This record gives sequence, structure tokens and C-alpha cells, in this order.
Amino acid sequence: MSLHRLSSRLRQVATQVRQLHISGNGQQLEAVAVEADAGVARELCFFRTRETDPAFHAEVHLGQYYTLPSSHLRTLFPHGLPYRFQLQMKTFNESCVMVRQPALEIISHLKKTDFSKPAIRYLLYGVNGSGKTMSLCHAVHYCYTQGWLVLHIPDAHLWVKNCKELLPSSSRPSRFDQPVEASHWLKNFKTTNEPFLSKLKTTQRYVWTKRESTEEGSTLAELVEQGLTRVRSSSDVVGALLRELRMQAGGSLEGQREHGALRVAVVVDGVNALWGQTTLKKEDRTALVPEELTLIHNLRKMVKNDWCGGAIISSLSQTGSLFTPKHAFLPQELLGEDGFDSMDPFVPVPVSNYSEKEFESCYLYYLDRNWLQHPHSRTEEGKKEMIFLSNRNPTVFERLCASL
Repeated sequence: MSLHRLSSRLRQVATQVRQLHISGNGQQLEAVAVEADAGVARELCFFRTRETDPAFHAEVHLGQYYTLPSSHLRTLFPHGLPYRFQLQMKTFNESCVMVRQPALEIISHLKKTDFSKPAIRYLLYGVNGSGKTMSLCHAVHYCYTQGWLVLHIPDAHLWVKNCKELLPSSSRPSRFDQPVEASHWLKNFKTTNEPFLSKLKTTQRYVWTKRESTEEGSTLAELVEQGLTRVRSSSDVVGALLRELRMQAGGSLEGQREHGALRVAVVVDGVNALWGQTTLKKEDRTALVPEELTLIHNLRKMVKNDWCGGAIISSLSQTGSLFTPKHAFLPQELLGEDGFDSMDPFVPVPVSNYSEKEFESCYLYYLDRNWLQHPHSRTEEGKKEMIFLSNRNPTVFERLCASL
């Protein structure tokens, strides 16, 4: 749908309204004007859908943008949204996500899953900038609206590089704790899942120091609070929390009859970091391997499919990956032999660049938000140039439009 056709339609509407006004027929004017406005609204909203619940998204919504409710945005995504998308939210004063096939595929699988069986692993992969993280967030939003507990790791690569503080573990001498990263993650986990934390109880006693412990039967809220108030033990608290969730997933949830059993969504963006290399060094200047980090050790256990009552949704990321080829994007390239064997079996979900329909939708959305200011960018010739320069890659197209 070109801008030329849209402009012609608007001129036809204006002509019809002007002629009817001259005729003086008030009722006919009102009827035709409403019908014409509805037709124009349909054209203008080609790239939008009013359906904000991911559970009702279907093939008919492909390529359309839906709006994330502000209440969900604050609780579900205190972290996890890409930095460029957050800037776009502030600029456009709204948070819109495009409905794409990879997210619909995962949502469709989740609706048909038998949760009495081991958790199924889904792995999003694709070229850099193709929209893996946004498709991941769309699937996470579905889990959240269905009353799932969401365990979200927005970028696993941040746990294996540029660590602010690295300390020998007090409970496992062969491992190393990252108290700053652990406490930050616990804070965001609490924001997203606070309604669940008072209903779930610990199944054993956890000892942190000679004087501090969390007794069996304590709420998970107390467990999380221990990690927030005693940062030194936050890495061990994360491990205890993940263990409790694995054990209790699929069980009954007190006061949650409408959803029945507890469902847990384990979401890891950049899951290949769990088997890659690190930039962290020990005191003797030798390199740390991921397994020596307490957080990575416990997260590896969480992405195993030896527990029931949930799903593991992950993505591969080359952006923050260390010491890997720039253009690598396939699972066997980024996961490596050990990672691929650990993740197998999984459901591969490819994420490609925009289709023609998706690109047109994104282009019209940017026009609607007045994001494209250069006169040539609003012409058919200018649009063809942007298609050529971006190859319909979502990230490249967004950065290209930012300068127009």
C-alpha cells in the first residue's frame, strides 16, 4: 500500500464530503462521512491491531503491531527489553511489538503442551539483528498473561564478562560468586513475580552463615529478601531459589485455583554464554570457565529438561558472544559441541529478516510516528533505497531510519 494511494483516497473523501455539504443533505453527509472515515482508518491501521492479549494473536495479526499495556511493562520487563527499543519507547511515547511468526509458533506449542512431561526447550536463532529478543519478549508476555511464574535472564553474556565484583564462594571453594549481578537479578525477579513469592514455601533449611539461615517452610519472599539484604550470599540464594522452582513447578499453587498448577517459564536470552568463554580472571591471572561461576552453574541446571510443569524458552546471541566468528548464527556454531549436546533435544525456531508485509508495516509505523523526516524517505524511490540498504533487517532498518 503506497502513500500515493493513501493520499488519493483522502482526496476522494474530502471531495465527497464537500459535494454533500453543498447539496445540503445532512443525513446523507453524516452517513457517507462516517463510512469514508472508517475506510481511511482501516488503511491507516494496516500496521496495528487492537488485540493486546498474546493468547489471541493468530496468523491474521502477522506483521501488525500490538501495544504492551503499561502495567505489564512495569512488572514483566523491569529488565529484558533491548536498549534501542527502550529509546524508541521514550521517543514514540508507546511500547509496540510486532506480531511475528517465531513468537506465534512458540505460543502455539505452549498451548498444546502436556506439562506432566519434561519441560520442552525452544531455541530462537537467526542472523544478527533479525529480532530474536523481541520475539522472545512476545512469548514471555504470553506466559505472563497466562499466570506463569517468569524466570527471565535478559542477557546471560553479562554474567561472564565485565563482572563488577568476583569473590570466592563461601559454600563451594571451587566456585566464584558474583554478588552484585545476583542481587540485581533478584530485585528484578521479585518485581515480576511478587504475587507468587508469598504462596510458595521452601522445602528444606538453607544455611548461609553461622548465624544466618532460612528455615524450612519459609516463603520464597523471605528467601529472596535474604539475598537482597545480605548481598554476600546472593549468589547462593539464586541457586536455592532455582532449586525450589524446579522442585515445585507443576505442583499446586495456594490461592491460585484459576490457573491450577504452578507453571514456570525459564527464559534465557543469549543461552550460548553458558558454554562459551569468559573474560574473567582468577587471582593467578588464569581464565575462569563458565562452570566455575555459581550463577552459571545453577542456570545450567535450570535449562536441563529434567523437571516438569513449565517450558524453557531461549535464544542465541552473537552480539555479546565472546571469541566467536562475527557472522556465526547457527546453533552448532554458537553453542559449540558441549552446549549443543547439553541443549539437545530442543525445538529450533528460526528468526529471519522482515518479510515484505512486515517491512511495509514497520515502514508505515515509522511514518505514523513521524520518525522519517527526510522528504525522500517518504517516496517510493526512497523506500526502495532503504530496502536495499537494510536488506529488511529489523535492527539495520531501525538504525538507518534514526538518521533520517
